[in-house]
Amino acid sequence: MPELSQIQKDFRSAMAHLPAAVNVITTGGPFGRVGITVSAVCSVTDSPPTVLVCVNQSSATHDIFNSNGEICINVLSGEHEELARHFSGATKVPMEERFGWDIWEESSGSVPVLRDALVKIVGRVSERSVQGSHSVIFVRVERIEVQGERDSLVYFKRQFHRLSVTPELVTV
Repeated sequence: MPELSQIQKDFRSAMAHLPAAVNVITTGGPFGRVGITVSAVCSVTDSPPTVLVCVNQSSATHDIFNSNGEICINVLSGEHEELARHFSGATKVPMEERFGWDIWEESSGSVPVLRDALVKIVGRVSERSVQGSHSVIFVRVERIEVQGERDSLVYFKRQFHRLSVTPELVTV
């Protein structure tokens, strides 16, 4: 791997200070069933509802996401840190085993959906753009499910953190 330039090092440091939701992106279909942990997810527009997901082109899952075409963005809640680590590859648990756990349901297609995800967004790849080492995958949203009031899992300064919202104090 080539040495990083100073601007690349500075960029990585700056991005580590940008808190981001933690997601496990999944797909299933004729090209296989895979998932990865990502923080690079962003809304694009609500007309039509579209989100983008950035995936490193060197990832073994990259081509499978594009080939299957259906994706689920599983927004993780505070209690999902271990799952985030599994899908980041940090624990070396094989992909088949990750999907063998009784935590998954399938959408109307064959994409795995995390049963207790904070938010589930299922959609189809509508466009893809290459930017440097990553592909920006645009996903046209077909189904959304929000699980209610729970903590969120965020990534900040290269660590996972649980983010809670304190209920507002009621004054009489």
